[in-house]
Amino acid sequence: MNYGQVYYNDVANGVGCRTALFVSGCTHHCKGCFNEVTWDFNYGEPYTKEVEDDIIKSLEPSYIDGLTILGGEPMEVVNQKVVRSLLERIKREVPRATIWIYSGYTWDELTDNSNRRCHSEDTMPILRMLDVLVDGEFIEEKRDLMLRFRGSSNQRVIDVPASLDKGEIVLSRYNDRETSRMM
Repeated sequence: MNYGQVYYNDVANGVGCRTALFVSGCTHHCKGCFNEVTWDFNYGEPYTKEVEDDIIKSLEPSYIDGLTILGGEPMEVVNQKVVRSLLERIKREVPRATIWIYSGYTWDELTDNSNRRCHSEDTMPILRMLDVLVDGEFIEEKRDLMLRFRGSSNQRVIDVPASLDKGEIVLSRYNDRETSRMM
């Protein structure tokens, strides 16, 4: 797997101060994508143990809430083995860190065992380690700058543990619209 960049102290891609890993490779090719350069699976640099060590170290300070993985497409089958390994390491070494993934695939696609485009032996183990999944392709015609943590109104901010427990999609409390902070 290649990656485009790692942002440390990121506050745009999830709740709190986070580390954000942008993986390379995406087959969605959404019109209006903010990160087209990461569509190419060969973009960026090879993901290495040294990069992973840096990510783990970045999650250790108490002011860092967790890791967000986006891209590109973290849930492309060819990226899932590396993503799974990283998440397993986080759960062992920094278990308090929350984990968010942004995916153009929907919850229904990812949890469909017969969907070989995005479902592999690694998919469900990955989902079981997530706190939040932001799902769905970006649709330019549904772009809404007032949405929290997503770009278009078709996308959902999903509470993954609650969804797995209930056997149905449970939207996160962060699925609402941004409200003015000015009083």
